[in-house]
Amino acid sequence: MEIILRRNAANVCALINDAGFSGANDERRWFAICALVNNAGFDDNNGTSERRNDGEFDLSAKKRKGGGSAKIRVDFKRNRNDRTRVVDWTRRYNENRDAAETSGGDVDDDYNDSARFNGSANAVDDASSGERVVGKSEATRRRTVVGTFVGAENPSGEVGDFAVLPDVDLSVCRKGRVLRVHGLVSYVEDEEGRVYSCATRRILKTLSTNQRQVVVAGDRVYFRDAQLPDGRLEGVVERVEPRRGTLSRTSWKRKHVVVANVEQALIVTSAAEPRLKPNLIDRLLVTCERSGIKPVICINKIDLVDPASLQPLVGVYAKTGCKTVLFSAKTGFNLDRLRRLLVGKESVVVGQSGVGKSSALNAIDPSLNLRVGEVSRENHKGKHTTTTARLLKLSFGGYVVDTPGIRQFMLWDFDPDEVVGYYRDLRPYENLCKFPDCAHICEASCAVKDAVADGRLDARRYESYLALRSGEMEKMDKLE
Repeated sequence: MEIILRRNAANVCALINDAGFSGANDERRWFAICALVNNAGFDDNNGTSERRNDGEFDLSAKKRKGGGSAKIRVDFKRNRNDRTRVVDWTRRYNENRDAAETSGGDVDDDYNDSARFNGSANAVDDASSGERVVGKSEATRRRTVVGTFVGAENPSGEVGDFAVLPDVDLSVCRKGRVLRVHGLVSYVEDEEGRVYSCATRRILKTLSTNQRQVVVAGDRVYFRDAQLPDGRLEGVVERVEPRRGTLSRTSWKRKHVVVANVEQALIVTSAAEPRLKPNLIDRLLVTCERSGIKPVICINKIDLVDPASLQPLVGVYAKTGCKTVLFSAKTGFNLDRLRRLLVGKESVVVGQSGVGKSSALNAIDPSLNLRVGEVSRENHKGKHTTTTARLLKLSFGGYVVDTPGIRQFMLWDFDPDEVVGYYRDLRPYENLCKFPDCAHICEASCAVKDAVADGRLDARRYESYLALRSGEMEKMDKLE
């Protein structure tokens, strides 16, 4: 049966006709034939179907090849449905018992009267009669969505984003860029410069995804204008376009996208107050290397220390080809160089709280007028004055995203065996090891360990690699 079904759609139709029935006359047999088609799949170019990467059969795949949309089976979140039965019988019984004692009646009679009043007679005697029979398989959380299948990975190589782009009506939807997100409201700027406060389409919030937030700052979206009679600019985000250049981390075992669609990351740290954390810089460099974002290390508050003391650290990162800028937002030293790096580019400013990210942006472009705060006098750490990521337009051209301060940055969806490939200074020695699967930890004839012993590689960077590969980077960060 499967051999015949694998040929093409015409053979399947002939098989249906030979069986002596049609879909209109015998629905059961028709659905059985469809199930067999889904299990068999077509491999040739004459068929009108193909099997997707996730094993789901799509009868509109040929239409999708031409760039159009198709009906695709997708997963929905597990918690999108209500409970299948009532489970709070004890609480309801105690509440009616207290009411019965007050009125002097019988508990069961009063409870059954209350149940009849609520539309469920004899609820205590026959509690199971109200239970609904539903499927328990994974198919109960799958729905058909009209859209385009884009794959499990985004253009940056990360997983966790939407695998399907829902179809939208381009005649009523507009293109926009998300400026910031506050709770359930996203502020979107259209192509004409008007800012709309938008809600998110329900299907985007119910599709199964590992994302912590569906819409983030920097997203390119399609939204629909609500066209309110009072003229308020409100709308609904209908679709989020595939992301490029995402800066993401792990938060409660889910993907937290800090910002999307940027080409440059200014990793801001401070020479003092708070103290510099090289391990945090290493993690951000790994994330930028993976996402295709150009990193620039910016060390602020050099007026508090001797700049010569930072040269060894600057030299280590200079060997990796990463540009490093020493500046002071307070005195204005080297701010012109930072301004030249931001002109005409889409950048993100990221770093721990209190290093002076917002202060540096105010010094570079006073028209931004961002809120700033002082570091704590007790622990010399920041107070998280910036609470949400904001996409800002610079007066001299370009965009920059001001992000809240981060204390921990756990990498999202990375393989420990691939970490060495994201360390630019360790990567040239990887192929010189004796064993092709060398982990550069305790193996013999390891070129990476030999380079560290000879002083060609920085020992701290090598320890950072070992900690990140073994998952101990967070503990090291807390001990700094």
